[in-house]
This record gives sequence, C-alpha cells and structure tokens, in this order.
Amino acid sequence: MVATKALDFYLPSKLNASHPPEKRGLLRDHVRMMVLDRATGEIKHDHFFHLADYLQPGDLVVLNNSRTIPAVIHAEWRRKTIQLAQRVEVRLARRHGEDTWEALVVANPVKMGDTLKFSPELTATVIGEKGNTPLKIIAFTKKGTDLFNIIYALGEPVRYEYIEQPWDLDYYQTVFASHPGSVEMPSAGRAFSWELLFKLKRKNIKVDFIQLHTGLSFLLDDNFVQTPEENEEEYHISERTMERIVEAKASGKRVIAVGTTVVRALETAAMNGVLSGMTNLYINQQYPLKIADGIITGFHEPKASHLDMLSAFVSEQPLLKAYNEAIKAGYLWHEFGDMNLIL
Repeated sequence: MVATKALDFYLPSKLNASHPPEKRGLLRDHVRMMVLDRATGEIKHDHFFHLADYLQPGDLVVLNNSRTIPAVIHAEWRRKTIQLAQRVEVRLARRHGEDTWEALVVANPVKMGDTLKFSPELTATVIGEKGNTPLKIIAFTKKGTDLFNIIYALGEPVRYEYIEQPWDLDYYQTVFASHPGSVEMPSAGRAFSWELLFKLKRKNIKVDFIQLHTGLSFLLDDNFVQTPEENEEEYHISERTMERIVEAKASGKRVIAVGTTVVRALETAAMNGVLSGMTNLYINQQYPLKIADGIITGFHEPKASHLDMLSAFVSEQPLLKAYNEAIKAGYLWHEFGDMNLIL
C-alpha cells in the first residue's frame, strides 16, 4: 500500500506529549492553542480556555461524543484442541456488527477457525480476513452491551510508542463521551471542560454532537499503511443536529468541527445525503468543504493523512509555516498535546 501524500517536516521527539495535561499540572482546557487564520495565514498564540474569544454568537461547535473503548485485550490462542499461545495481544480495529469486529491479532500465522479465549465468559472465532491487510474478522460469543461490558472489564487503551507508560482509560475520554465505539480517542475534543462548554453557551455559541467511531490507525507494520479510503468508520448524525447545522449556515454563522472525525462525518452526509452509515471519505486540498467553516484539532505528525484534510481549510504553504512556528514555540503533539484552531 502507498502512504497518502501529506506535508513532511521534522518533529523533535521532545514535542511528543507522553503525559496527559493533568499529569503535567494543567487543567484539561489550559493546554496551549495556536490560532490560524484561513484567509490571511496570520498566527496567534493563546490557551484553549480562551476559545470563546475567537467565536461569535450563533456559531455552531460540533463535537464527536463517541466514547473510547479499551481496545487492547489479551487472549489464549487455540487451534482446535491445541494451545498455540497462552497470551496473545488482540487489538480491536473496527466494529462490523453486534458481535463481529475487525481485529489485529499480534500472532502469526492466525488461521480461519482459530479461537481466542479472553476469559471464561468470552471467546471469539476467526471467521474471515480483511483483504490485503493483517486484520482478521472475529466473531465473539457475546454481543451488544454484554460484549462492551466485558471489553471494558478486560481491555486497556490503545497506546503508541510516544506514550511511555500506561494511563487509565479515563485519560482517553472526552468529558462528554457517551456512545462507546472508538478504538482510539477522538482527541480533538479532549481539551474541552464542562466549564468551557457552559462558557460557550453563555455567549450564545451553540454546541451539538455527532458520533463517529474511530478505527485502528496503525497496524504495527510499516508495510501496511492504511489510506483514508481503506479506513472505514461508522458515523451517525441526528436529524435535529443536521437541522441546526443548516440553520446556522443559512443565517451566515460558522460551523466549527471539533476534529477530523467530525469533518469526515459532516462532509460525508453533505455529499451523499445519508445521516448514518460508514464513511471512507478522503478529504484533501482539492476537496470543496460544504459544511465545515473551521476546525479545532490537535497537531498531526509528519505525512499524516489528517494533514491532507487540513489543507482543505488552508493551503499547504501557510499550514507548513504554522506547523514550523508551532515546533519553534514548543507546542506538544498527539492526543495529550496542544490544540490548533483554524478559522
């Protein structure tokens, strides 16, 4: 597979946020915020709890209330009556149905019919493969809420190499998360506190929610880089939320998407007219945004496809200039890092 074309730059490892802000002595909403003007490329430096200063009454902020699940679970790996390994790591990648998931089984070679015993109450069987990827399709012996309850009891959050130690699942949740299903935290919403949300509402800045359940972004193998088109994600937008979006646009107000997940869901709905389903929409600088007027997001690593999406908001040159300034100013990257407001 070929990686998507995206901005490349040098990111010093010291700028990888390995600790949640709370463990660095900060409140959630006191992380730093770089503000980038879409039209002029002007850059301002501030803190996230001042977000309301950059928005206008009637603007609509749309957040993703998908809840992060602890998607890394360990299992006994069996083939018929033979135990192949006492403990293998299984990373859930995306949900197919009430009892069926794509998953990365960190063992080789996993075959059809193999079983994964997670606990006395929960087993899964390998029933298929996902194309030319390491992903398998597994069917659990539980479904729905019962399955989620066991996953929450047994699992731990997905953690990449820049997170040096495990953190409790609560650190991987937004304060408003309510619909379980994201394998990785929809991290753009992490910096919001209830105090900040109430502050926005007091200024008559409107707030609403959609769901997009994030999939597993990295398959632990550099030979398998998922393009956005291959990374299908489940989304849901209520009719009332879409009505509020249409009202805001019609009255000349701005719709501010919190995260690339929200942009992806909103623009998918605008393109195909379907409020719930699966999306593999790839947004880049050629894509004409129909709904999102601005975005609140974290800082994305070099060559990440999320940078392609940001280039739909602001052209590559000012975006690269802003990122270089963020590096120079010591902004922190990734889910526990600082924020970027593009308006």
